[in-house]
Amino acid sequence: MVSLRAAAPADFPAIARVVAAAFGDSRFDEAGIVAGVRVEGAALVDLVAEDAGEIVGHVLFSRMTCRPDRFIAALGPLAVAPGRQRQGIGQALSRQGIEACRELGAAAIVLLGHPAYYPRFGFSTEAAQRLISPYAGSPAFMALELVPGALAEPLTVAFPAAFG
Repeated sequence: MVSLRAAAPADFPAIARVVAAAFGDSRFDEAGIVAGVRVEGAALVDLVAEDAGEIVGHVLFSRMTCRPDRFIAALGPLAVAPGRQRQGIGQALSRQGIEACRELGAAAIVLLGHPAYYPRFGFSTEAAQRLISPYAGSPAFMALELVPGALAEPLTVAFPAAFG
């Protein structure tokens, strides 16, 4: 039975292994991004999925910088161990993390992710259309308003430095 909980420092090595395995030979170092966001102090919500004492999934939400100042979270990376994908673990992590960001008072969440996956949570390129970012216009650059109208005016957003 898979359970979700906050990540603890003792989980960090297992999280790094799951993230590295999930992203395989990606051109980005997603495990390094997770560690870097923590070092920066930008982590907001850091969740793991655990099954029989084994970490099988992880999601990180971090604080973005935003001008004018607004509390905007970034989702990513989201990782599920390759043998455990397509079992709803990523969806459960995403949904719990989105709710945790809402409870923290985030106005919106932004991500770079698979255009066919994240719309199921309400993310869209349309919601991100007024955001000023190097990623603007990419089908992978999406947003979700948690507070209606939070993204109605142009905002300049940046992921934590660990994202490179």
